[in-house]
Amino acid sequence: MPLPPTTTALGTPIPVRQRPRWGFHTHNELLHGRIAMMAFIALVALEWFLGRGFLTGP
Repeated sequence: MPLPPTTTALGTPIPVRQRPRWGFHTHNELLHGRIAMMAFIALVALEWFLGRGFLTGP
């Protein structure tokens, strides 16, 4: 079976789709780590603003 063409008749390249990479990989780990750091800082700022713990009563 012949391979599909890599360019159109006008010479425009046809992009090759790659299978999605599921699981633990560098981009995913960096993204989730940064989100966790921002959430932690937001909670610390909220506790400082409220003057008490986030889960404690008034």
